[in-house]
Amino acid sequence: MFKKVALTIVALLIVVGVIGGAKGAQIAALIKSGETFVPPPETVTAIEAKEEVWEDTLSAVGTVVALQGITITTESPGVVKDIRFESGDLAKKGSLLLRLDTSVEAAQIAQAQAQKKLAKLQLERAEKLQKAGVAAQAELDSAKAQAKQTRAQVGNYSAVLARKIIKAPFTGRLGIRQVDLGEYVTPGAPIVTLQDLTSVYVDFRLPQSRVGVLSQPGLKVRVTSDAFPKAKWEGTVDAVDAAIDSATRNVRVRAIFKNPDERLKAGMFVNVEVVFPTEQKHVVIPATSIQYAPYGDSVFLVVDAKNEDGTPKEGKEAKQAFIRLGDRRGDLVAINSGLEAGQMVVTSGGFKLKNGMSIVVDNELQPDAKANPTPEDK
Repeated sequence: MFKKVALTIVALLIVVGVIGGAKGAQIAALIKSGETFVPPPETVTAIEAKEEVWEDTLSAVGTVVALQGITITTESPGVVKDIRFESGDLAKKGSLLLRLDTSVEAAQIAQAQAQKKLAKLQLERAEKLQKAGVAAQAELDSAKAQAKQTRAQVGNYSAVLARKIIKAPFTGRLGIRQVDLGEYVTPGAPIVTLQDLTSVYVDFRLPQSRVGVLSQPGLKVRVTSDAFPKAKWEGTVDAVDAAIDSATRNVRVRAIFKNPDERLKAGMFVNVEVVFPTEQKHVVIPATSIQYAPYGDSVFLVVDAKNEDGTPKEGKEAKQAFIRLGDRRGDLVAINSGLEAGQMVVTSGGFKLKNGMSIVVDNELQPDAKANPTPEDK
């Protein structure tokens, strides 16, 4: 019995040994093949870095300011009796907008005019009597003073009445009406805004290092707005502030633009691009080529493959190069350092690459990159 058990145990050990040996040989073979495994090359698209001449520009964010813009108010208190405009109307210079209750002032003017007429008659009578030697000079002087006083009183009441009749001081676009018929308004209460938007100013700030160039007359400025993606306005620098902001070391600049369709509204934020009278050469690549990272931006170059000992071998490989970015134009980015014109740069597929990885360039699906793209709104 003991002999059978021993033989069984020995047989099991032999089977386990055989299986373990086979598995060990398989694992060793896998490890060896893994050490010698060469992954297939990654497929990417690539383009040659080009040298282009770009306008020397500087970008900023600006605010639209109306050529003339006010909030119309009243100088005198009163009850609104007549409204002659609607919100959003185009008001001509001198057109009537609103009238307050002037019944009291009208009665006062009528009374003052009657007193003026009486004073005039009394003055004429006093002059005749004085010439005839009947009236004293003092009576004539009193009549003259009374006539002047009544004329001044008429002018005073007329001025009070005029302050209750609100007219447009210039031609412009009215805003939203803020009063209603029958409402009592106090001096300074807002009635409606009036903006002349046929031309507009755009205020923005630039670094003080550009002050010398900004002083050149007729400097061109371009403006775009997210509200109108396909629109572009061109104007010129109108004024440069006399002082530099001591906190930011920036200078305030004002440009003027034609705005006949009034699409640019006062208070609107716009993208500003100042075009300087110089041009610069830049090495440019598509923005899709850039690998952004906290430790630095980089691109992958397409270079000839090499063995570990430096000898050339067949195919291409990726080589990471760190770069410093410059200005951007549409889909293209200027490279200030780290790249030279003529080098092949990976434009898509770079996220899966590592330094020295084998690659195959296939530009059948090369992304289109332009300095002035015109994407279709589908």
